[in-house]
Amino acid sequence: MLLVIDVGNTNIVLGVYEGEKLAVNWRVSTDRQRTADELGMLFKQLFDYYGLAMSMVNGIAISSVVPPLTPILETASRRYFRVEPLVIGPGVKTGMPIRFDNPKEVGADRIVNAVAAYELYGGPVVAVDFGTATTFDAISGDGEYLGGAIAPGIGISMEALFLHAAKLPRVELARPKYVIGKNTVSAMQAGIIFGFVGQLEGIVARMKAELGGSAFVVATGGLAKLIGPESPAINKVDPFLTLEGLRIIYKRNTMRPLDEK
Repeated sequence: MLLVIDVGNTNIVLGVYEGEKLAVNWRVSTDRQRTADELGMLFKQLFDYYGLAMSMVNGIAISSVVPPLTPILETASRRYFRVEPLVIGPGVKTGMPIRFDNPKEVGADRIVNAVAAYELYGGPVVAVDFGTATTFDAISGDGEYLGGAIAPGIGISMEALFLHAAKLPRVELARPKYVIGKNTVSAMQAGIIFGFVGQLEGIVARMKAELGGSAFVVATGGLAKLIGPESPAINKVDPFLTLEGLRIIYKRNTMRPLDEK
């Protein structure tokens, strides 16, 4: 079995693959203070709950945008799974040329998303990740990572509005019935939800133009299911795009069967 771990600034998303099938997945909060032993016990609880044996894991792939947690996860992988993890970064074979001024600047999660988007949907393709930040990544028809755009995420934008506007409350992130809000809460929800839909459509339209006029658009991330249905600009919502990318990259870096130690 392959354990894939995507470490984001807000959440850590984990998945266990049996071959090419995602057998189970979890989403837990990102806590920079956790130790390797605390993470090991967390893994044990998750595996035990689903009746999975940690000893069956013989491959681990990690994508992390939180540098302090990366070595902690590496230690936990060695100590509790007896596995040397594959950490996505310089030197790891992705199978995708990176046409960025400095390839080392590109976040591991963005490369992983790009690899999965091209492998699953072909190119040109735009991968949109609604996470702590909203990222847009463009991949050419030849499977080259071209670059993209980074915008503030929905959650932090809402929090900033609450913190810096004295009379505005903290509201639930939910779709309002109408864009013309009849009260403060619905007006804020309309501005956030439909404002991000407008941002999405504007950036995607400009990217498509630079890509030659057309591209498949796939959305992922914790809030993709909220924004995706609101816009015809998104062709597919794939909540496990990053996990799939980790599986694909792991396979490209090792041909050892995942049912053998």
